Amino acid sequence: METAKRLTATPKAMQLIEELRQEHGDLMFYQAGGCCEGTQPMCFTKGGYYPRLNDVNIGQLLGFDFWIDRDLFQYWKNAQFELDVMDGYGTGGFSLEIPKGKTFKVNYRIFTPEELAQLEDTTAYKH
Repeated sequence: METAKRLTATPKAMQLIEELRQEHGDLMFYQAGGCCEGTQPMCFTKGGYYPRLNDVNIGQLLGFDFWIDRDLFQYWKNAQFELDVMDGYGTGGFSLEIPKGKTFKVNYRIFTPEELAQLEDTTAYKH
């Protein structure tokens, strides 16, 4: 039985991640739950952002962790996150793709009942 993935990415997003890796080295992603931080996924150099207690790692892209806000995870825990990219500037002003005139975004897809039964484990951040 194959495990359902919580995180995927479009080819366009994977290409941009590789470009950012070549320029900046190891990366990490964080998607906040809203308010002051916005809700767009942001890309940082690894260690450039510290997840908060109980934020959730939903997977990796090219070996780089993708963390999301613990409350956002509770809201979207039954959905697959597909990282995508679009032209323009989003609200994640500190994200590494912004100087390139790009913005990461997430497309959500609700899992089927069969996929929910096969979901891979997540890891909560512990200090």
